[in-house]
Amino acid sequence: MSNSSTGKLAIGSRVRVKEGVTSPDFADVSFAGWTATILELNGKKPNQKFIVEFDDAIVAAMPQDYLQRCEEQRLLYTMACLAADQLEAV
Repeated sequence: MSNSSTGKLAIGSRVRVKEGVTSPDFADVSFAGWTATILELNGKKPNQKFIVEFDDAIVAAMPQDYLQRCEEQRLLYTMACLAADQLEAV
């Protein structure tokens, strides 16, 4: 399996967040291993961003502290905006 999985990332693709990736909003919250579906692409390569929606099982298991902080800042905890190099196809 090749390491350049970015070619397979498209709208509707199932992805997993790579090791070492944290929330763009809260650097102390690890997204590593979280699975999601790509909803939208923003920008142009190589700085393209992916809007992902986390799977129901991931949302159900999210740390309460993270949910609370998202709510306080009016952030949508079910989604995130991540770069291609932070995701891998599953």
